[in-house]
Amino acid sequence: MGSKRIVLITTGGTVAAHQTAGGAVPVLHSGDLMNLAREASDQAGSAETPEITTIDLMTRDSSALRTTDQFIIATAAIGALSDPDVSGVVVTHGTDTMEETAYLVDLYAHDPRPIVFTGAQLPSDHPDADGPANIVAAIACAVDPESAGRGVQVVVGGAPQPVRGLFKVSTDSLRAYDVVHPSLGRPLADLPVPAGRTARVDTIALYPGVSPGIIAAAVAQHAAGIVLSATGSGNTHPDITAQVSLAVQQGVIVVVSTRVPYGEVAARYGGGGGAVDLVAAGAIVSGWLRAPQARIALVALLTAGATRDQVADFLARSAPA
Repeated sequence: MGSKRIVLITTGGTVAAHQTAGGAVPVLHSGDLMNLAREASDQAGSAETPEITTIDLMTRDSSALRTTDQFIIATAAIGALSDPDVSGVVVTHGTDTMEETAYLVDLYAHDPRPIVFTGAQLPSDHPDADGPANIVAAIACAVDPESAGRGVQVVVGGAPQPVRGLFKVSTDSLRAYDVVHPSLGRPLADLPVPAGRTARVDTIALYPGVSPGIIAAAVAQHAAGIVLSATGSGNTHPDITAQVSLAVQQGVIVVVSTRVPYGEVAARYGGGGGAVDLVAAGAIVSGWLRAPQARIALVALLTAGATRDQVADFLARSAPA
């Protein structure tokens, strides 16, 4: 055993899945994953692994997670560092929504010790399963002194990546992720991970012909916040702008992101439905965060009682350093 101690938290996902007649389903637990990782480490001739303590938190496909599940994972990851003898934390998670859960954890990760998320694109019983090697790489990242103070990182199919600005770029490539910018700012939540009910935040995709009533429907269902996945640098139809104005008047926080992978969301265009008009109606541009991460940040902020100005300040501080 090495002198360092890592906590491995397993949550399900493809990394823990076996192929069945009904499709791939997460079935493996932490002990199974560690055995596969040890085999991969031995085959690669890797250095001796540190002491590993495991936590079987859940066994779910990440596409089926609820927001409450994501906060449970965040509580477990942050809580694991309450032990001063722990050197770092590795979380196995499905790749469909890893960018959201890992970013949520990052918001509360004040401790400089590493937290690393990993997963897989191929089920564990696939002949070329990538999960075991990814777990080995994630553990190596978690014990690397260079990882300290970097916030939550993700290791899937390559070198560690910062979770801030991360998004999934492929359904099948082993290199599943990219980042919108490599050095985004890292504002942190000032409060502990909440244990009770969280704020409801809806994401709405915008496109030519979208019904403006979809925003009113979210407001009617008591959404505290809405994230718009807009076109271009944050643009839409003037009818959407009118509904945004009504939502803001009812106290809903509206954030404008984009469906475009790269570049900044900024108020550049007018014409009634451009980001200039949306901001004038009371919306906030997300800057560099895409809709999934903008939404989970807004959930955390509104659950803590953040005001519109505090949300705007958070997003501004998320810009590249």
